[in-house]
Amino acid sequence: MEVKLTKDNFEAEVTNSLKPVLVDFWAEWCGPCRMLGPVLEEVAEAREADLAVGKVNVDEEPELAAQFGIISIPTLILFDGGTPVKKTIGYLSRSELEEFLG
Repeated sequence: MEVKLTKDNFEAEVTNSLKPVLVDFWAEWCGPCRMLGPVLEEVAEAREADLAVGKVNVDEEPELAAQFGIISIPTLILFDGGTPVKKTIGYLSRSELEEFLG
């Protein structure tokens, strides 16, 4: 399951999470972001036990986008223990995303 992330719940959902969190920075008008959506849903379901997935709409949450230096979307950041540990920009297939996650 994916969680909609905002500046109000980011700390609780990401920083304080007991498991790694994959955060998707996206926007509705972004074609590659829309293509990535179903891939993220599949991965969120398949890895629910060991990975949380959250989405930040950069148009609705510009402060979060700026905080993490988002200049291009989609951008995926993997957080572990509340710390960003990996980042990738652009569309990823399911296999590419699984490889990114390790």
